[in-house]
Amino acid sequence: MQSDQTSPNLSRREFVAATAAAGLLSMAGSLGFAKDTLAAEAFAMPPLPYPDNALEPVISANTISFHYSKHTKLYYDNTNKILETKPMAGMTLEKVFLEAAKDAAAMALFNNAAQAWNHTFYWNGLKAGGGGEPKGKLAEMIHESFGGLENCLKALTEAAVTQFGSGWAWLAVEGGKLAAVKTGNAGNPMTNGQKPLLAIDVWEHAYYLDYQNRRADYVKAVLEKLVNWEFAAKNLEA
Repeated sequence: MQSDQTSPNLSRREFVAATAAAGLLSMAGSLGFAKDTLAAEAFAMPPLPYPDNALEPVISANTISFHYSKHTKLYYDNTNKILETKPMAGMTLEKVFLEAAKDAAAMALFNNAAQAWNHTFYWNGLKAGGGGEPKGKLAEMIHESFGGLENCLKALTEAAVTQFGSGWAWLAVEGGKLAAVKTGNAGNPMTNGQKPLLAIDVWEHAYYLDYQNRRADYVKAVLEKLVNWEFAAKNLEA
């Protein structure tokens, strides 16, 4: 496991203010990234939108302490370190990893910037007391695209469980419809022209302390009890 030990450097008040200012105009806004964040100024890791123990018993505070405070933070730290020598000032974190994806020589930057973005997206897509059924336009699109929520959850579960090795499962918009897609390692649907609405982290560090090798149990619990459909709906409208 990778590790680091410093705490986040963006206050909850600053996070809320940044989110409110950005609104739902962009994916960056839904994540709490200020739209004018400059790469040259270093990207601050947004705080969790809930306490470390809020997702128990599905995800333990122990897992959160490693996954957020060490893994997620290290991706931000590495991104900022790499950008010290890269002429990418003025770009959002999203733009940084999308540009890096086009350059084989920028693989280290892509891996870290995309993972920083992916993790923040993942954290915001979870909430205590989540699960249940989506509403409004999102519910309509789920019905149109999958034939109902049950089929949607089955597709997301299959994507998450069958992703070989480390990676992600996503609910994404593709060609005007919703799709369950998977990406390996730091992959992100946006590099394929898809718009992510939700993410399930299936790197082992996301679940191994709580579920060991039982990835399917972790995915099932997340979808049934933690998934934040309101977050997905906001991303759909953004």
